Amino acid sequence: MGERTAQRATGMNPKTEGAAGCLLAGLGATAAPLVWAPRAAVSIDGGFEGHARDLSVLFIDLPLIVLGGALVPLFAWALATRRVHRPWAAALMALAALALAVWGLTEWWTPRRQPDPGYGPGI
Repeated sequence: MGERTAQRATGMNPKTEGAAGCLLAGLGATAAPLVWAPRAAVSIDGGFEGHARDLSVLFIDLPLIVLGGALVPLFAWALATRRVHRPWAAALMALAALALAVWGLTEWWTPRRQPDPGYGPGI
């Protein structure tokens, strides 16, 4: 009886609903690091002679970025399917939440950049 109620409420089979949520979580876990990586490249390679290398972006920031990228669309999908009862609208809301989260990431997170040595204000 529980499956019937869930299927009637959203119009989707519970297995299909779970697969769609996992697909959105995988999409988010892939998209977030792809947007994050170019900004973190400075901290990973270190710039001139590696003086600004900060590998904490790999050990702390990267797992948090992947986790957030997976959880934001998954939670948005779960909330939207409970409220909207239309799978296409729930998927659209989950993708919008992912896009807003990635935009917020690019606006808020900036890796630490130290000035290059030897490049002062000039002569």
